[in-house]
Amino acid sequence: MNILKFIESFTNEGIMTSTGSRRDSFTQFGNLGKNLAFASIPFGLSALANKAMAQDITPTPATPIGALQFALTLEYLENEFYAMALDSGVIPASENGGRDLKVFQQIADHEADHVKFLIAGLGGTSSANFVPKPTFDFTVGGAFDPFGNYQTFLALAQAFEDTGVRAYKGQAANLISTPDLLTAALQIHSVEARHASEVRRLRGLKGWISNAERGAGMPEATQAVYDGEGVTVQAGYNTATLFGASAGSEAYDEPLTTQQVVNIANIFIV
Repeated sequence: MNILKFIESFTNEGIMTSTGSRRDSFTQFGNLGKNLAFASIPFGLSALANKAMAQDITPTPATPIGALQFALTLEYLENEFYAMALDSGVIPASENGGRDLKVFQQIADHEADHVKFLIAGLGGTSSANFVPKPTFDFTVGGAFDPFGNYQTFLALAQAFEDTGVRAYKGQAANLISTPDLLTAALQIHSVEARHASEVRRLRGLKGWISNAERGAGMPEATQAVYDGEGVTVQAGYNTATLFGASAGSEAYDEPLTTQQVVNIANIFIV
């Protein structure tokens, strides 16, 4: 969910200043499609075994519209994943006294809101800049069974949410000079972090990432979500010397670059 990347692009276009309101800025970017050329969807397809190959599309947004399409595609992924899970009945209504089902119903509502917001920003479904939802394969060619096995569903939900949190962090530095945009982005980012922590707890894990561990039962293909999280040196200070490597790494999340996020998402796009 790399919504920060698209927000950062708007700062380059001078769309919003620190004195403008978020409502004004979002109204303005909703009209951008009238003035900007259509940009390619920034996704290629993964080369995982047993997965069909298709057209390879550049992963880097080159325009504000391209970045917005990028964010929408990632939001489509999470939104469809949770919608399919709720429709499939894979989430046991009796699990934890019904708490699990309520949690994912709420998360699904949040992701649906994000999709509606981004579509509005593109000018609506009739706009030339609107991009339809891609075809997703959450089984990755039959390798996983997220809608028939609850533990598999939880594992992928964890991977998607942990990816989103690190993706936001990877773009935060681009917003420091635009306080209003940074505030808006952080409001969304904190909710995604709550999603990630809640899902990890449902899996019996800590609410934060320890070293580069993905947790038991996580598909090997999701390791890229956790690579680099074992860093313990922050601003020249080695946190491991006082707290140990695990505690030192847990105290700080590391960012994911745009390319890293694209590579992860591509696993599930056909």
